[in-house]
Amino acid sequence: MWVLFDLDGTLTQSEEGIWNCAKYALEKMGYPEPDAATLRKFIGPPLIWSFTELIGMSEEKAWQAQAVYRERYNRIGLLENRVYPGIRTVLRTLRKAGFFLGVVTGKPAGPTERILEHFGIRKYFETVHCATDASADKEQLIRAALPADFGEAWMVGDRKFDMDGGLRAGIHTLGVLYGYGSEEELREAGAERIACTPREILSHLCPDTEPARGAFLSMEGLDGSGKGTQLERLADTLDRYGYEVVRTREPGGTPIGEKIREILLDRENRGMTDETEALLYAASRAQHVRERIRPAVAAGKTVLCDRFLDSSVAYQGGGRQLGIDEVLRINEPAVAGTWPDLTVYLDIGHRQALERRCAASTPDRMEMEAESFHARVEEGYHELIRRDPERFAVVNAERTREEISADIAEKVLNRLMALEEK
Repeated sequence: MWVLFDLDGTLTQSEEGIWNCAKYALEKMGYPEPDAATLRKFIGPPLIWSFTELIGMSEEKAWQAQAVYRERYNRIGLLENRVYPGIRTVLRTLRKAGFFLGVVTGKPAGPTERILEHFGIRKYFETVHCATDASADKEQLIRAALPADFGEAWMVGDRKFDMDGGLRAGIHTLGVLYGYGSEEELREAGAERIACTPREILSHLCPDTEPARGAFLSMEGLDGSGKGTQLERLADTLDRYGYEVVRTREPGGTPIGEKIREILLDRENRGMTDETEALLYAASRAQHVRERIRPAVAAGKTVLCDRFLDSSVAYQGGGRQLGIDEVLRINEPAVAGTWPDLTVYLDIGHRQALERRCAASTPDRMEMEAESFHARVEEGYHELIRRDPERFAVVNAERTREEISADIAEKVLNRLMALEEK
C-alpha cells in the first residue's frame, strides 16, 4: 500500500517561512501587507494561484512576485520551518508496517529536497514529486508519483487541493486538521477520513501496528552548568525536528517522585543520612522509570530528562563518598536496565559552576555543601564518562550559550537519527 503526503501543513509547519517570504515579495512589489487570514491561505496552493486569487495580481505580476518570493525562500525561508511533532513516529511506524511512502507537493523540487534532507526525513520516502513552473496540478503529481501496479493508495493532506487531487487520481483521501485547512474545506473537497493529530493518521491506516520505539535522553551537569537553559533550547530543537518531546526531571517526574523531591531538597533536612538520601533518590527513580519513562518511549516519544541515575552516582557515590559501585547497586532494581540512549554532560569546572549557581538564586540543601563535596561530584561524573564513553556526549559548557546549544543539537540529532536507522 502507498501513502502520499503533502508537505506544507501535513509534514511541516511552514507558516513562518512562507509568511515571511510572502510579505517580503509583496513589499518589494509595492503591495500592502495582507492580514493574517489572507496569509494563512498562502499555505498549500501554488504561489501563482495565491498571488492572483488572494492578492488580485495579474498573471504577469504574479509570476514576478513568485520570483521575488523564491529569492528569499531559497536563501532563508525554507528552513524557517518545523516538522510536526509526531510525524517522525508516523513515518517510521508506517514503514515498519510495510507501507511505501511518497511526497507530493506544490513546492519546487530544490527547496523540497533541502527541507526533507535538513530535517532528516528524506530517508522515509521512496518518491518525491514536486511542482514545476509548467504544472502544479495535484492530480497529475499524484499519478506521476504512483507506480502502475500501486494497488491501494492514500493521499494525506491539509487542504482541498490534496483531497480533490486524490479523488481525481482515483485514490483514497485522508484530511488532517492540525495543518492549515478546516474540516469543512476538507470534507467538501471529498476527504474520506479526518485525522486531528499526526498520531491519528496511524489509527486510520495501521491501527494494529505498535509505534516505532522512541528514545530516552538525559542531561547532566554540576549545579550552575547552565543545564536549565540548555534543556529549554534542546527541547525546542527536538520539537522543530518533529520529535514528540516529554520533558521530565529527577528527583521527581511523577506525583510520588515530586513529594520525595521536596524532602530531598528541603534546607531543613540537613540531618538526613547519606544512605537515606541515596535510597530516596532510588525510590523516586523506580516510580519515574515505570510510570513515565518506559511508557513514553514505548509510545514512540522522546523523553528528555533533567538528571537521571548519573546524578545519584556523582552526588551520592562521589560527593557523599558512598562509592560509585555502591550507588549503582542500590539503583539496580530501580532502573532495571533502563538507561538513556544518550546523556549530554555539560562540562565545567566545579568552582565556576558553583559561582554561577549561587549568583542566580538561594542555594538548596545540596548546593550548600562545601567545595570539596562539589569537587568530588565533578570527579564522579568524569569517572562515569570514562566507564561508558559511548553513552555520553560531553559538551564544553564554558562557551557562549549559542555555541553550547549548537554543539548539543548536533550531537543529539546525530544520535537520534542513527537510532532511527535501527
